[in-house]
Amino acid sequence: MMTDPISDMLARIKNACQRYFEAVDIPSSKIKAGILRVLEREGYINGFQEIVDGNRSILRVDLRYYEGKSVINMLDRVSKPSRRVYSKLKKINAVFNGFGIYVLSTSRGIMSDAEAKENNVGGEILCKVF
Repeated sequence: MMTDPISDMLARIKNACQRYFEAVDIPSSKIKAGILRVLEREGYINGFQEIVDGNRSILRVDLRYYEGKSVINMLDRVSKPSRRVYSKLKKINAVFNGFGIYVLSTSRGIMSDAEAKENNVGGEILCKVF
C-alpha cells in the first residue's frame, strides 16, 4: 500500500531525469494527470499519455531535456499527508524569483500559481517545480 502516491510520482520523475530516461511510467489517477497537465503547459515535460493495460492504467510521461540537461532541476512535495499546506492567493510567493512554479489544487481544479492568480483562487500547494 502506498501512503503518498503524489510523492511517488515526483520521485519517479526525478529519478528518471537523473538517469536521462526518455519516458517514465507512473500508475494513473486523476490528480496525477492534472499535475502532469500543468507541467506540460508550463514546458517542464514534453507530454504524457494514458495507456490502459488490462484492468490497470498507467501514465507514460515524456521527459524534456535541453542541451543534454533535464529541464526539471527540482521537484519537491510541499503539502504532505501528515502536514497539509494551504495558502491564500496573496500569500503565494514566486518560486526562485519567478523561474519556478507551484502546482496548486484549487476549487477550480489543479493549476499553476500564475493560473491561480489569474483566476483569483487559493488552495493546497501540492509541489514546487524549478
